[in-house]
Amino acid sequence: MSRGILVVGAGPVGVSLAMGLRRYGVPVRVVEKALAPSGQSRALFLWTRTLELLDADNLGAALLAAGRRIEAVNVLAGSKRIGRVEFSEIDSTHPYALMLPQAETERILTEQLGRLGGRVEFGTELTNFINAPDCVTATLRHADGNEETFEADYLVGCDGGASFVRKQLGLSSSGPAQQSDWLLADVRLDGFASLPSELNSFWHEDGFLGIFPLPSGYYRVIADLHGILGERPETPELAQVQALVEQRGPGGITVSDPIWLSAFRIHERNTSSYRAGRMFLAGDAAHLHNPVGAQGLNMGIHDAVNLAWKLAMVHRGVANAETLLESYTAERHAVAEALVTNLDRAATVAMLKNPTVQIARNLLGNVFFGLKPARKAMAESVAEVSHSYPHSPLNGTEWVGIPGPAPGERLPPRPDEPPMGAGDSPRFALFAASSPAVRELQLQFAGLLEPHLRPQISPGTVWLGRPDGYVATVALEENIRQIEDYLRAYVSDSASLAVM
Repeated sequence: MSRGILVVGAGPVGVSLAMGLRRYGVPVRVVEKALAPSGQSRALFLWTRTLELLDADNLGAALLAAGRRIEAVNVLAGSKRIGRVEFSEIDSTHPYALMLPQAETERILTEQLGRLGGRVEFGTELTNFINAPDCVTATLRHADGNEETFEADYLVGCDGGASFVRKQLGLSSSGPAQQSDWLLADVRLDGFASLPSELNSFWHEDGFLGIFPLPSGYYRVIADLHGILGERPETPELAQVQALVEQRGPGGITVSDPIWLSAFRIHERNTSSYRAGRMFLAGDAAHLHNPVGAQGLNMGIHDAVNLAWKLAMVHRGVANAETLLESYTAERHAVAEALVTNLDRAATVAMLKNPTVQIARNLLGNVFFGLKPARKAMAESVAEVSHSYPHSPLNGTEWVGIPGPAPGERLPPRPDEPPMGAGDSPRFALFAASSPAVRELQLQFAGLLEPHLRPQISPGTVWLGRPDGYVATVALEENIRQIEDYLRAYVSDSASLAVM
């Protein structure tokens, strides 16, 4: 009998994972050592891909009601605009980002978890565990000091950058950790105007500056510090915020009325493996990034969605467990590694110091952002819809010459189709025209396939989509056996093909 999954940490990542598991009928416990939600909102944005993935839980209306649509990002050097990224150019049911304080995101996700029959056990701390071949035995300490022992099929550490789970497992980074210091300030800005639906990113030789409009006339200011505040970052003074904005911004701005001032240090890293036996890491516990692209929270939710359907299939006994679970690190580690590389490149471009090279950069930037394909590619990168798994062990055969997304690439959602991965079990989607061979495939793998067909992506082809909305494999109609072979490779018991 299944003992279920133990999720450690009740931030957006842990709760997202628990939501997916509960929706798929998997028993799950979520423990959080804090006595209550923190209420802090260091993260502010949900990008397009995250909104697409959360559609599986029908959360779009609640998120939109609580947040504000972001339509564009302006890239500037001083008062000169280098370019503009518009999310409307993305092929998506959500061609925008959403500004939503992290505390609100957590509230909405936790309420959805409750509707699915789950809950967060606040004041419950993981103090020890045994990672055995057949289960994980966890020691949990409650707020009253009492301890209990709990056995789980799997344990997932979603316990943040200082992860107890990661440290106890002894997992190291795949490269040297990079230390960086950051400032956050929620303030009023006189002499600066921005549309509420637009973000502003400033290139400067001394570092990054972001200015984002908040409700009630306030702005979020974010800047990297490069040691400005000394060996140990402490709460900055308003005068320091003023100096940074004056130095790196367009000029003529007066900072006042702070409601939040904070400085913090990040040790950017990517853990070498996100799995050790029956234990996994997700979110900041697995990879920690600087906040320039506001990617961290979103990346963690993507980890959760990726892992949830795989654990659910293993729980239901229909999947080849090792093949499926090993793919989690292979897929998500590569995405995190690529993000580190892209952020480093962006920082290099933004912080060029030679004035002549800066002029050339700005001119080339104007040309780059003037090209629609370039703007679209940039928008897709920021919004995370370009993230893919080209080297995933789960990728099937790619038929060269067939137009459409390749195995491991995202399948753009359509407003007239249900979200992929929705429902009470994780199922693959068939994009095909009805035929005797396709109907036979549907009957044979009824437990693994959605009951309805989705429209063909290109004539004469059959596409297989994963529950998280990525291409699994593709074949010509006359080679539909390739789809059958793919599905059979991940089934551990032929008796479970018809019912799941």
